[in-house]
Amino acid sequence: MKRLVLIDGNALLHRAYHATPPFTTSKGELINAVYGFSSMLLKALNELKPDYMAVAWDEKGPTFRHQAYTQYKATRGPADDGLSSQYKRVYEVTKALNIPEFSLSGYEADDLIGTLAKQAQNLEVIILTGDRDIMQLINKNIKVLMPRKTLSDVGLYGTEEFVAKYGFMPAQMVDYKALAGDASDNIPGVSGIGDVSATKLIHQFETIEKIYDPKNLKS
Repeated sequence: MKRLVLIDGNALLHRAYHATPPFTTSKGELINAVYGFSSMLLKALNELKPDYMAVAWDEKGPTFRHQAYTQYKATRGPADDGLSSQYKRVYEVTKALNIPEFSLSGYEADDLIGTLAKQAQNLEVIILTGDRDIMQLINKNIKVLMPRKTLSDVGLYGTEEFVAKYGFMPAQMVDYKALAGDASDNIPGVSGIGDVSATKLIHQFETIEKIYDPKNLKS
């Protein structure tokens, strides 16, 4: 089976920026994120040996999620100038390597990656990202490669690895997030429900719909 590697460009660049000490060129241009991103990209090419590869990027401006919930990501501060200034160089890197890039107004990189992964019939798909939300896509053909604290510290998650870490199936990540919320995106969960309680409820009922099924409600 041929292999497709899909990269969340924004997530990977953000991780590279914070995992790499700040350093500049001889002309004083900050390039730590460019270096970190390029290192992880070359590592993926060398170790994963993909037959196909693509990078997805977030577009500036609101998405359909902001239309559904106006406070989506409202707690996030302004973009770091040190990181923003490095996007141009990173785009030059991906173009130099002839890697296809995707972006679409009103959608996030995650949405495009999910679409591409689902359309990739008869391919092994590995998604390189730092965002746990995308783990809901994990199945027999789709895995997620998550960089951790350093550029060389990564973890590849298939279904077995995901269940070992989280205690439920990848598709249930949606129910888990709905119950526990997601502070990073300013998404409220159910009042009084945290990570532990959310996991217990998923173990017991499997889905939110079953939690509220009249047959499961105590009188």
